[in-house]
Amino acid sequence: MTTRKHRHWRKLTHEEITEHVFKALDQNIDYRKRKALGVPASHLDERVFYNNPMLLKDAPFLSTLLMNPNHIGCHTMGDSEPFFAGTQEIEKQLIELCAEDILKGERDQQDGYVAAGGTEANIQAIWVFRNYFMSELNLSANEVGILFSEDSHYSMFKAANLLQMPHFVAAVNDEDRTINEQALEKTIEDMKATGIKAVAVVANMMTTMFGSADNPDTYVNALKKANLPFKLHLDGAYGGFVFPFVSEDDRWSFANPDVSSITLDAHKMVQAPYGTGIYLSRKGLIPYATTGEAQYVAGLDATLSGSRSGANAISVWMILQTYGPNGWFEKIHLLSYRADWLEEQLNGLKVDFFRYPGSNIVTMRSSQVPKNLVEKYGLVPDSHEGNADWYKVVIMDHVNVDDMVPFVEELEKHLNA
Repeated sequence: MTTRKHRHWRKLTHEEITEHVFKALDQNIDYRKRKALGVPASHLDERVFYNNPMLLKDAPFLSTLLMNPNHIGCHTMGDSEPFFAGTQEIEKQLIELCAEDILKGERDQQDGYVAAGGTEANIQAIWVFRNYFMSELNLSANEVGILFSEDSHYSMFKAANLLQMPHFVAAVNDEDRTINEQALEKTIEDMKATGIKAVAVVANMMTTMFGSADNPDTYVNALKKANLPFKLHLDGAYGGFVFPFVSEDDRWSFANPDVSSITLDAHKMVQAPYGTGIYLSRKGLIPYATTGEAQYVAGLDATLSGSRSGANAISVWMILQTYGPNGWFEKIHLLSYRADWLEEQLNGLKVDFFRYPGSNIVTMRSSQVPKNLVEKYGLVPDSHEGNADWYKVVIMDHVNVDDMVPFVEELEKHLNA
């Protein structure tokens, strides 16, 4: 790993984190002290959620939950609701940390917010791209196509349905999960033939089934060759907190000038509470999603979710600052080393599997894995409908080598039977 200076990310002690969060909460409205008559919100109901100051004095996340800050809007673009300015500032710091220190963006050149998950962040990206092309090129929604690979997350299909946009699926090569370049050229020809004049393209920064990463250049070169305007989004909902630490390839980051936006998802690898997807984009793009009718919201609103809990953003910031960049690098590489062990065992058993370099996902052909082991060890299929072709092992923080040994031993007995 090349050592880089980080502007926002450093390892902090529990005491430093606690002090930072409580200072932020002091800048937010305290409904017990200030009776703001026009705010349609309050702290969590104390008849249900017990509020004991002595128990909470060392619990910044729980304190934030109880204080219930609303992080509506995007806090990297200027004005936001002043009642929650303290914790909104921490969300802004989190966005800058992810965009600049992890994804190599230039200083103060990215916007973003903590979404409800990777699905929302992906839809937000495509929504922004659609509105950009409709505004700047005077296109209709059905003239802007969504292009993504067959290994992409189902949120792409959801976006196409919600936004009423045509979608096109790029084929991948079965052995290495790379984009089939000849098939892609044919797909782009088909797009143009159906009247597509601009493209919202999504490249995967590690897929949820295979951990594979699409080479963004494959899409970019093909679209430029076809003379089709495009905006490129990276779906790092799974890999955004993994890939930058196992690869130094700038193509999957804001250092790549063709990348316009990126999705991260902290409730996977970061182990944050569910509801902590992250949408990041270059400056100037997210205003295309601004809802001008949200006049009662300071700074208006350019997010898909609108009102959202500030506690989720606080949780991600706390986790990342607890580890610091070096601690996070070690965590990800420990998981990768455990995957190395499983890869070595499967090679010894001559099991047909796929693993992207450095990934903590190992995906096996279903033909060699019996159903009883799938159920016993909680392997996940590529399809719950009909016959599965693949089963995956995801080596999360709670999965160590000792947990995988019994699976490998039982698989060996099955194969040798």
